[in-house]
Amino acid sequence: MTQLYKTIGLIGKPNHVGATATITAVHNYLIERGHKVLVERSVAKFIDIDAIEIEALTDIGVKADLAIVVGGDGYMLGAARVLSGYNIGVIGVNRGNLGFLTDLSPNEVIPPLEEILDGKSRSEQRFIIEAEVYRHGKLKSSNSAVNEAVLHAGKVANMIEFEVYIDGSFMFSQRSDGLIVSTPTGSTAYSMSAGGPILTPNLNALSLVPMFPHTLTSRPIVVDGDSEIKLILANENYENLQVSCDGHVILAVMPGDEVIIKKSPTTLRLIHPLDHDYFNVLRSKLSWGNKLY
Repeated sequence: MTQLYKTIGLIGKPNHVGATATITAVHNYLIERGHKVLVERSVAKFIDIDAIEIEALTDIGVKADLAIVVGGDGYMLGAARVLSGYNIGVIGVNRGNLGFLTDLSPNEVIPPLEEILDGKSRSEQRFIIEAEVYRHGKLKSSNSAVNEAVLHAGKVANMIEFEVYIDGSFMFSQRSDGLIVSTPTGSTAYSMSAGGPILTPNLNALSLVPMFPHTLTSRPIVVDGDSEIKLILANENYENLQVSCDGHVILAVMPGDEVIIKKSPTTLRLIHPLDHDYFNVLRSKLSWGNKLY
């Protein structure tokens, strides 16, 4: 039978006992099935397997048909930002806490993985966003985010002032601790903690969630996913401002800078088991009630 995924990359949280055990078990299983297996360099040093094939994360993106990421959502986000630039499917095995992006349980990873490898799976595209910082009209820094881009001060509980424009139209000015611009994927992460709405993954939308605004009338707002969001920082702000991408990558921002946030041309292709149900995930992770009858 022709293999749907001939080359598979294994990525995981380095020096994590649970992740190491799962990667070892999955590696041995894939080799038995006749797949070519590439193990990401940072985790390979902790895997006790002879003749292991080691590659950088970007090379896995180029060479592999499928990537299996073992870890929590945080580690998944880091890998996803890189892999979204390549035509590769991504599966998550949860070795963290909530695990909204990691479908498979490490306790029963082989049965659902076998079905996926046999073609019994679902695929979906998740869009990601790019954050760009401009100073005097020149691009100073940029990065991508799967979940959210957050404008905030470098100090805790330090209010900042900025203006928000949507596709060139002025929307509002605000004094607050910052602003969260979230994708549907990130709507169950930091945005939800700040009181933002949950957006189903198939929506082409972005949510803007103010962080502790200095007004009682400020509310989250959802805009079209193809909108260009521009934030202009007031000159009166302190100098230690930041834009955080998925809580991992920090872009420095100065008073007077402009921050542009928009959809990236690349997408993340997630692979799910056939029985994957987004609303079941929400009920399970958020402890929502079951049916009455």
